[in-house]
Amino acid sequence: MVLTIGFIILSVILVISLFTILVLSLIFFSNKTRNKQNNGVKKKIKEGIILFFVIAFLNISLVFFSQILASTPKIITEEKNSVSELIKVDLNGRKEWISIRGKNKDNPILLFLAGGPGGSQMAAVRYDLAALEDSFIVVNWDQPGSAKSYSANKGKEITLDTYLEDGVELTKYLINRFSKEKIYLVGESWGSALGLLLVDKNPSLYYSFIGTGQMINFKETEIQDYNKVLELAKERGQKEVVEKLIKNGIPPYFGKDVTWKSATYLNYLSTEMQRNPLIKNSGYNTFRDVFSQEYGIIDKINYFRGIINTFNSVYQQLYEIDLRNDVKKSEVPVYFFVGRHDINAPTSLVEDYYNIFEAPQKEIVWFEKSGHSPWINESDKFINELKMKFNEHR
Repeated sequence: MVLTIGFIILSVILVISLFTILVLSLIFFSNKTRNKQNNGVKKKIKEGIILFFVIAFLNISLVFFSQILASTPKIITEEKNSVSELIKVDLNGRKEWISIRGKNKDNPILLFLAGGPGGSQMAAVRYDLAALEDSFIVVNWDQPGSAKSYSANKGKEITLDTYLEDGVELTKYLINRFSKEKIYLVGESWGSALGLLLVDKNPSLYYSFIGTGQMINFKETEIQDYNKVLELAKERGQKEVVEKLIKNGIPPYFGKDVTWKSATYLNYLSTEMQRNPLIKNSGYNTFRDVFSQEYGIIDKINYFRGIINTFNSVYQQLYEIDLRNDVKKSEVPVYFFVGRHDINAPTSLVEDYYNIFEAPQKEIVWFEKSGHSPWINESDKFINELKMKFNEHR
């Protein structure tokens, strides 16, 4: 936080000093054309240039040190077998970051798959689901194109296969490192679809799976979300919103404006859920999360680049996913933790899917005071339900 504030202050001073140099340069050349003396102006320009480069050097140093000093907080416990690490791992030739936290290395592993694509929830999970560290080794993965792993694919296109390949590789890494037989898997929003696809293709690696904010059919979800907002905006006489939606057209969207067109209705629905008095703890704490110590200054910038750029690139590849056709059954137990008031991922799609889905054990667990993010809205209940479900399959 201190380094980030210092970076912002120095950046402002840098812009001011550059502006000052430009103004003085204009004065200098203006005086020169009129044969006026420029000694004082020339000296100030030199001093300004020196100041500019000194500040630039300090700013670059701050960025460098913020990246080096990024870490996950130590776990305060009497246990001598705890683990708290923020490390870079090689997954199929891509350098990606994970956080590993738990009070006892002998506990089972829980891998949390963030939403997005392009989202990072390292800090959010540490804050909102901290109690899981008592019973699990909690692993958060910055997927390719998100925050700390934003440049993992080195400019190449990120595809669904990229996530599936790296998810399997990460799972195998965790199993080998901690000498486990299998791991537990939790996915939220986009991560809920990714999780089911991982379990479907590699059931021997996982004990069971929990999906929350469950995505079923991406194209159908976007269409329903769009129509929901269009209906609400018309009822409320919000002409600007209606006009923008009509101008954008009905999804799916393709090209360079997917993020911004989708944001028209997704942000509307998020605001709607935040204002819903039936949803507990409905707001996102983005400021707290992005300024957490897991992220250096470049990571913080990439945090938002992932949400915008990676989402734009990857999301349009997901429209063909329909889990009702793609994953009709599972060899491992599957649980859906669903917010009763989720209007982002339609709960009717989850119920339809549940009715045709086959698994050794399956259940919908309703969170009556939640929207799209039960793990945030009702974190205590989420933790308790998760422990009960996963303990059944140890």
